[in-house]
Amino acid sequence: MVMGKEVRLSRLFKNGRMLCVPMDHGVTSGPIKGLTDINDIVNKVDEGGASAVILHKGMIKGLKRPPSLGIIMHATASTVLGPSPNYKVQIAVVEEAIRLGADGVSVHINIGAKEEPEMLATLGYLSDSSDEWGMPFLAMMYPRGEFIKNPNDPAVLAHVVRVGAELGADVVKTSYTGDPDSFKQVVKACPVPVVIAGGPKVSTDRELLEMAKGAIEAGAKGVTFGRNVFQHDNPVLILKALGKIVYENWSVEEALEVLKGEKQSSYTQTR
Repeated sequence: MVMGKEVRLSRLFKNGRMLCVPMDHGVTSGPIKGLTDINDIVNKVDEGGASAVILHKGMIKGLKRPPSLGIIMHATASTVLGPSPNYKVQIAVVEEAIRLGADGVSVHINIGAKEEPEMLATLGYLSDSSDEWGMPFLAMMYPRGEFIKNPNDPAVLAHVVRVGAELGADVVKTSYTGDPDSFKQVVKACPVPVVIAGGPKVSTDRELLEMAKGAIEAGAKGVTFGRNVFQHDNPVLILKALGKIVYENWSVEEALEVLKGEKQSSYTQTR
């Protein structure tokens, strides 16, 4: 028998993989480049083939039309203007996600911050509430805070993702170690699907595609790239290239050819 959580998870993945664009940055950092017009960028990532987008509840309410991709409502937040940017507090409940028609709920947890105990309590509570309502639950798990010496240490990342799985997440998002061999240790430590974050904006398309390819080779079930998509010169185009790697296991070189072909096609049409 197919249950509600399985139905919703199927809307967040394509071919068993997730290509998600987080857009929860507006609370943390304000209306940064790429997110000034939420409707416009959601339409673009939908067109580009993303499987899901992450939004705060107010932005979901403000959508002018339902997109065809999955929607994950983010349920924790902090701002860079406040006294504790690493302390993510609960600002929504699962029932709101249901009322808004979302397909999942996400939280951001910083392991190693002095407020870690409070964030773990939020993780456990929202995990149980998501199960109660049959909502997929994505935990963004990062080694970040006063007690973390090396946030890219594979052993530390393995511990962090395991915390997310141990406390009930259906999908765990975390930082990429930088290479497939070390990231395999992280994936192996987590019994639920792992997806990677994009981190700071990269300097080239190749760098982004190589990050995605390395994660997939290591066993990740997808990528969740924010700034590297919504601040890209052509969000639709970079998502199409990423989709070839994430959904279809193409090589980086093949995906780069997609970028070149699309750019050339666009140039020809405008002449």
